[in-house]
This record gives sequence, structure tokens and C-alpha cells, in this order.
Amino acid sequence: MRIYYPRSFLVLLAVGFTLVALPLVIALVNNAISIDQLANRSQQAVYRAVQATQSGRRLAELSTAMERSARQMVILGDRALLDSYALNRKQFLMTAAEFSTLPFDSAQKQALDAMVRGEDAIFAVLSDPAASPERQAKAIEGFVALGEHAQAITQRSNQLIDREVEAMRATAARAQRIMLWQLLALIPVVVFLVIGFTILIARPIRQIDSAIRRLGGGEFGTEVRVAGPEDLQYLGERLDWMRRRLLELEEQKNRFLRQMSHELKTPLTALREGAELLSDEVVGQLTPEQREIAEILRHNSIELQKLIEDLLSYGASHFQKDALEVGQVQLKRVINRVADDQRLALRAKNLKLDVDAPGVALVADFEKLRVILDNLISNAIKFSPAGGMISITGRADGACLELDVADEGPGIPPAVRSHVFEPFYRGAQPAHGRVKGTGIGLSVVREYAAAHGGSVEVVEQAGKRGARLRVRLPLAVARDGT
Repeated sequence: MRIYYPRSFLVLLAVGFTLVALPLVIALVNNAISIDQLANRSQQAVYRAVQATQSGRRLAELSTAMERSARQMVILGDRALLDSYALNRKQFLMTAAEFSTLPFDSAQKQALDAMVRGEDAIFAVLSDPAASPERQAKAIEGFVALGEHAQAITQRSNQLIDREVEAMRATAARAQRIMLWQLLALIPVVVFLVIGFTILIARPIRQIDSAIRRLGGGEFGTEVRVAGPEDLQYLGERLDWMRRRLLELEEQKNRFLRQMSHELKTPLTALREGAELLSDEVVGQLTPEQREIAEILRHNSIELQKLIEDLLSYGASHFQKDALEVGQVQLKRVINRVADDQRLALRAKNLKLDVDAPGVALVADFEKLRVILDNLISNAIKFSPAGGMISITGRADGACLELDVADEGPGIPPAVRSHVFEPFYRGAQPAHGRVKGTGIGLSVVREYAAAHGGSVEVVEQAGKRGARLRVRLPLAVARDGT
């Protein structure tokens, strides 16, 4: 399935953060609205409760003041006190009018209407000059009912306050449950978005990292492809351009090595043949000094020929490491062939070769196996002291063959063991002889061992001098389709 990316990696990051944060922002806004609505409702409820309580209490106080003025007027018979009653009555009616504007239920409305009608009836009697004292006294008894109505209004207000508080508590609990469910619903959504965008963001980065690692490891055959935003795709294209360029440079380098080695081989062969003719005194008898010079020429021509062969092997190891001509190979036959090739070099330093290998056969490329062992023994000869011993030890371990080559030289320091198999690396210890090595022999060993599905390593020798290199090879090489 094709994944569509935005044009820029920064846009991808912005979209990812936006989509991840969007559910959280929506939840926060929704919760803020719910809390604001709850706060407004609470504020309005508290305001109405305070207004209702204050109005009910004010009505009760004014009713008591009017009752007091009315009783004084009846007892004293002084109608001038009616003015005080009228003043309190005016405030009573104003308070009742304000109270009627508040949102209250029918019980409070009925009680308020009863108070207003009862007070109107009392005032009608008190304001009538013809009313007898008995009638006025009877009318004043109506204030008892007014007080009861005022008390009923106050009690009802308290009940409404309690009901409103309970309703707000239920609303708060419901809002809390909603927020909890929103949180529970948002967690998988946010986790899904985070994982999804992490994969989208990490995928091209992993591809770039993998491509860089391949280039750093010298693998130039795999095309670099980056699926992602256009800027990362462009970066992948530049990496692929660098891969092609490095591949061209690698091919040029190996082509140069092959051509140079081939061009050097012809004149070197003539030099070696001339040195051999001089050493064999074909042109006449030589003096001891002349014979020594001829021997130096012959020895160094052999060393130079070995270096050129190493260069050729190194170039071939890069172009032919996957092309194995496998067959049944007898291990002892390979050892005998290499020992015969190295006989003169062993004799020149008076070295002994100790072989302890099983008579096993393995499926391998004879020539590449010969090169592996030849390079290991040649390396051991260079670093062995005169009169020393080189040992070849083989052991079949299950499906693998372990082949060790050990010498009595200075050994390989632990600090450089990870570098000795790198191309053109030469250790700090100088090789014996006038011509130094190229530093590619062990790299060829690693390439050919890897082509067989094996490996090579430096093995620690506790309490012994010298270096021990171990090659592990499968007894049967895996092929495509098997």
C-alpha cells in the first residue's frame, strides 16, 4: 500500500504534532466549556438563593413592622401612625415586586400573592376612617397569616437552594464521568496517532541510516531508496548518487590495481629470470661478492612478485568473491600445495612447518582455499624469527572446519587486532626483509572466507609468543536454492 507523505519533513512533523494534540485540545475545550457552564449555573443559583432569602427575610421584617404600627394605631387611637404604616407598606410592596421577578416555583408565587392580598385587605380596613376598633383589631390578626406566608417563602427558598445544590452536585458528577470517559477514549486514539506518526517519521530515517551503514561497510551494489517527504527523497537520491560515484571509484581503483600489477609483472619476470641466470652462473663464474648481489636481486624479485600477486588477489577478491567454483577439496592436498610453494621461503629463514590436520574433505573453491592458506603462511613467515616454527592445526567441529596457523613472532597487539583484516593495513611491527608487505593479504583471507560463509579471527595464546589466526569454514557451502 502506497503511503502519501507531505512535501516537507517539517510539514510531516507539524501535521503529526497537530493531529496528536488535536484530540487533547478538543477535550480541554469541551471540559472548559462544561466547567464554565457549571460555574455559571452555580453562580446564578447562589445569586437567586441569596436574593430569595434576602427578599423573604425582608418581607417578614416589613410585615412585623407594619403589624407593630397597626397595633399601636389601634391601641392609641392615633391615626397619625398610619403614615408610618404606609411607609413600611410601600417598602413591602416594592420588595414583593422585586421578589416576583425572581424565578421561583408556584408555591412561592401563591404564598407571595396571598401576602399581598392579605396586606391589601388589612390596609383597606386600617385606612377606612369609619372602621370600628373591633374591626381594625380583627384585621390586624391577619398579620399572623402574613408571617406564616413569609416563613413558608423562606422555607421554600431553602428547599430550592438544597435542590439546586444537589442538582449542581449531580451535574458536577456527570461532568466528571464525561471527562473520565473522554480521557479513556482519547488514550487509545492518541497512542494510535503517536505510534502511526512515529512509524511514518522513523521509516525514512531508518532507510537513510541503513543506506549510510551500507555505504560505510563498502556495499555499493544496493540502490538507495527513501520513501518519505520530498526533501528526504531528495536526500536519498543524493545518497544514491554518492553510492554510484563510490562504486565508480572502487571500480577504477581495482582496474588500476589489475592493470598496474599486470604491467609490472612482465618486466619483473625478466628481472627475476636475469637474476636466476646470474645465480646459476650461466654467463660465467661469479665471485662471492657478485654471487651475494645476484642472490639479493633474486630474493627481492621474488618478494616483489609476491606483492604483485597479492594486489591481483585483492582485486580478484572484490570481483570474484561470490563466484565460487566449488567441489570436493581434500584439506591435506591444499596444505601440501601451499607448503611446496613456500618451501624456498621457509628454507631461507630456516623455519620448520608442523602440520597437524585431519584428512577431511570439504566443499569449497580449491584455488581460493589455497590463497587463504598461502596468505596466512606467508604472513607467518614474514614475522617469524629465523630458526622458528610455524604450525598448522586443523579440527573438524561439527559442520565446520577450524584451521589455525600459528607462528613464534612478536604477535599481534590487542589494540590492532580489529584492524589487521582491513585492506592496506600494516602493523607497527616491521616484516623481515627489504620489501615490506602491501597489507592486503589478510583482507583477501577475510573476503574469501566470507565468500565461503566462514570467518577469520585472531586467537589469544595464553603464555605463548607469536600470533595464531583461525579460519572457520563450513564443510559444505550453502548454494542458492538449497
